[in-house]
Amino acid sequence: MLVNITAAKCIGIQAVRVMVEIDIDRGIGIHLVGLADAAVKESLLRTTTALQALDFRIPGKKIVINLAPADLRKNGSGYDLPIAVGIIAASGQRELPGVGKYIMMGELGLDGSIREIPGALPFACLVQEAGLEGIILPEASALEALEVKDIKVYGVRTLTDVLTILEEKEDSDGLLIWNTAAYRRMQRSRHHVRARDEIPDFADIIGQEGAKRGMEIAAAGGHNMIMVGAPGSGKSSLAKALPGILPPMTTDEATVTSKIYSIAGKGSLRYGLIRQRPFRAPHYSASLPAMVGGGSGDAIFPGEVSLAQNGVLFLDEMGQMPRTTLEALRGPLEDRKVIISRLKGKIEYPSSFMLVAASNPCPCGYYGEGDRCNCSPSQRMNYLSRLSGPVMDRIDIQCWLHTVPSDTIMKAQKGECSADIAARVLKARIEQKNRFAGETIHTNAEMNNRQIERYCPLSPACKETLARLMDAMKLSLRAYFRIIKVARTIADLAGERDILPRHLIEAAGYRFLDRSNIGEL
Repeated sequence: MLVNITAAKCIGIQAVRVMVEIDIDRGIGIHLVGLADAAVKESLLRTTTALQALDFRIPGKKIVINLAPADLRKNGSGYDLPIAVGIIAASGQRELPGVGKYIMMGELGLDGSIREIPGALPFACLVQEAGLEGIILPEASALEALEVKDIKVYGVRTLTDVLTILEEKEDSDGLLIWNTAAYRRMQRSRHHVRARDEIPDFADIIGQEGAKRGMEIAAAGGHNMIMVGAPGSGKSSLAKALPGILPPMTTDEATVTSKIYSIAGKGSLRYGLIRQRPFRAPHYSASLPAMVGGGSGDAIFPGEVSLAQNGVLFLDEMGQMPRTTLEALRGPLEDRKVIISRLKGKIEYPSSFMLVAASNPCPCGYYGEGDRCNCSPSQRMNYLSRLSGPVMDRIDIQCWLHTVPSDTIMKAQKGECSADIAARVLKARIEQKNRFAGETIHTNAEMNNRQIERYCPLSPACKETLARLMDAMKLSLRAYFRIIKVARTIADLAGERDILPRHLIEAAGYRFLDRSNIGEL
């Protein structure tokens, strides 16, 4: 008897159908075909042991299991559940009329329990596209798919629960994830969301008003930013406070970000969509695959540049990072996606993020702080030269932070709170949303040269001002367009319809690290 079970596989952030075909006929042996990796091949032993633990028999005939399409490599342990259900149905041990209505995925324990798997959210989205009735997933994984509408999402703990659903003899609504005790617990805790009170408030950061202004502009326009300063000047605190002034994610943004975390199997996603913008802060020694993603064959997982999708990627001690890792950021910063190529496959992940970097100005870290620096001019130049070049050209805002004087600390009063800054940022983002309604971009930082010409016209006075700035600072052509984009954001924050000369002057003040100026610092 031939039985077809619908399963799925992720390619990038999209899921595709995989048909698990089980046929039982005269002969002997269990045969698994369809370009399966080691984890899938091992499923046969797990599956047969689990079936026997639940008093099902393994037919003494030839069992052929085909994973179609046969030219698509299958990986992971999620095919255990459809294989087990297929063997039960094909051998006639249970009548399962609902078997064709659902996608089902899950890893089997030897006692028949079902363990969580990655990729649940893309699988649930595939159910919508395929027009199926619902999806059957391990309970912990099903919590990821709570907000996928118009389908049934079942969260199961054992193979027996799955059979109850597929037999359709009794009401199985109690297994819908919305009716489970796990859902009620998660609804109370919501522990995957980074609590707002865990994010530092700008009002609690003393001094550094110039850097705070830079942060506001960066958040309003989605610009990349670097902070250079001595240890203890507040670079990390400012970066950690940035998520507190970013606007909330739209549903589309939350869906894409949540898919990436689902595929990566990150434990932080355990209740619906991620609504808080991610904040990723990898150590400066992170490897190239950890940063951009990697793996073998079709099992290619997203890296930090993709896990920061629609959020912030904070690189502390950027000057200490390996050059190969830094240069690998050029593509994601420019294209807002990363393509990982292997001999047997090529995967594309989105990587649209705000880069916030921090670095010391010299090896000892105290250049610019009076006479505390003991580095030679050549040492300082060599250190700062690591921050120059193509990657720095893609960073719009560059801020120099000095140590806050002790008398300022003693007399400091509460500054402007994050909520007030966030309100201005949101207003500027709404302005950009309206401006780019007919485009595929959402923020000023994403504009290309054609869009800059269309949306950022300069008056004669602005052109004259910008020409003087370019000549005086010896800036590159890329810096020229970066200044215009930052000036457009400054104008949005000020509620100005057109870019004014003062906006260009302020924007040019954030370009002190360009290659031609390094020797003059």
